[in-house]
Parts: sequence; structure tokens; C-alpha cells
Amino acid sequence: MNEGRHSRVLLSGGIGTGKSAAAEILAGRGVPVIHADMIGHAVLEPEGEAFHAVSAWWPEVVVDGHIDRAKLAAIVFEDPQALKQLESMTHPAIAARIHNLVAAESDAAIVVVEMPLLLPLLGEGWTRVVVDASIEVRKRRLADRGMGPGDVEARMAAQPRPQDWLDAADFVVGNDGSLEDLEQEVDRLLEWLEKR
Repeated sequence: MNEGRHSRVLLSGGIGTGKSAAAEILAGRGVPVIHADMIGHAVLEPEGEAFHAVSAWWPEVVVDGHIDRAKLAAIVFEDPQALKQLESMTHPAIAARIHNLVAAESDAAIVVVEMPLLLPLLGEGWTRVVVDASIEVRKRRLADRGMGPGDVEARMAAQPRPQDWLDAADFVVGNDGSLEDLEQEVDRLLEWLEKR
């Protein structure tokens, strides 16, 4: 699949690390940013590619003709096999949509896909950028968002360990400080990408 000669960047990191804030800064710098989560929501909409398969497999999550994502999340976060099943239904459609959106940005020097996963969903040829923050900072941010301690622990436990994210990274954006510190880190990333 020819997606031009731009740098293709996967921006990821564990919950509470601030990858969405980093993505916002990148977008503010004029970099096209594609949000895999939003595409994941779209493929579960009634007209989405995964709606029929998911609603047939888990009819109890369909409410008023729509998939109740909170109900679906409660099932798949408790059961690794259910999560694998869901991914097999949604990931091909998500990947296809992302590749089409990346191809449409053929004039951009850098295209970023913000993705909350380490999975090799999009194939080869991507630069992996991981946003990292200490566990204490992440927990504080999630508490500030109104997430209870039990929810925080469950979400973190369902994700890769911090070291797994770091081992997969081509570049690490540190985010233990202020928003201004993060902006400096993002600018450091952009300089690094432009030199590659």
C-alpha cells in the first residue's frame, strides 16, 4: 500500500501518560493526527463495518439499536478471550480506515496515528513514539479525571507494562512535568523526525 514518502508515526502510551495531550500539541503544530479510538468507535456504529458481527456475538450490549460501549468494555476487560474476539472483528476495519486516511495526507511531511495499543495493527514501516510518565503521575491524572482507584488499577493491569511500551519505542516523549514541558518534548520529537 503506497502511502507516500512522509514519516508515518504511531503515537502511543499507557493510560494517563498524556498521549492525547501530545497529539493535540502535534495537531497545533500543523501535523495531521488520526485518532484510532475515534475510528474504533465509528466501526461500532450501526452503519460501521463491525456492528453486525459484534451485535450478533454479544446481543446483550445492543441498546436501542446501538452498541453500548460501556457494557462491551465491561465484558472484554474482564476476559482476555473476549477481547481477542472483539479485536478480530474490529481491527481489520480500523486498520483499513487508518490506511485510507494516511494515504489521503500524501502532501504532509509527517502523519501521526494516536493509538492506545502496542499491537502491530498497521503493518511495518511505522516510527513508534511512546509518551511516558511515572505511575504516580499517571494515577494522579486519572484521579483528577474522576476515575476511581479500582478502575485505574484495572485499566493499567489490562495494558502492557511501562517497560513493554519503552522497549517498543523508537522515541520516548517524557511527560512527568507541565504542559509547557510536554510542548518542549513534542518539539524535540519533531526535530528528531525532520532529521530522519
